[in-house]
Amino acid sequence: MKQISVLEIQDKIKNMVQQVNFHYPQDIEKLLKKASQNETNPLGKEILGLLEKNRQIAAEKRIPICQDTGMVIVFIEIGQGVQLVDGSLNEAIQKGVALGYEEGYLRKSIVADPLFHRINTQDNTPCIIYPSIVDGDTVKLTVGCKGFG
Repeated sequence: MKQISVLEIQDKIKNMVQQVNFHYPQDIEKLLKKASQNETNPLGKEILGLLEKNRQIAAEKRIPICQDTGMVIVFIEIGQGVQLVDGSLNEAIQKGVALGYEEGYLRKSIVADPLFHRINTQDNTPCIIYPSIVDGDTVKLTVGCKGFG
């Protein structure tokens, strides 16, 4: 059985949280460029240009693409041939999110009890985790941020 440290997963989550806030996926970049080339309306062309400028600034200066850095959603596929070691998977994922937001200077807007107390957790946790058990001996992570605006 292949052993994978939850500390490695924690570090990947930390980096992925920042990546998703500072960079568009490549397919979105290509679609925006194509839309800009095909746009004939001057206002539409100007807006697409502003989106491109925002993308460049976000990537170069590590400033979030959007001020609403959202709630983190983690999809994790864990192979049946994997043994997770060095701690709790849930704690590692939550800690990775907290470190990503802290080290990336990202806005922390998650509240512990959204219905009654609305007290900010100050680290953007808890995140939502969707686990899946799959065949194989690997772990696959997908991270996204769901904005509230």
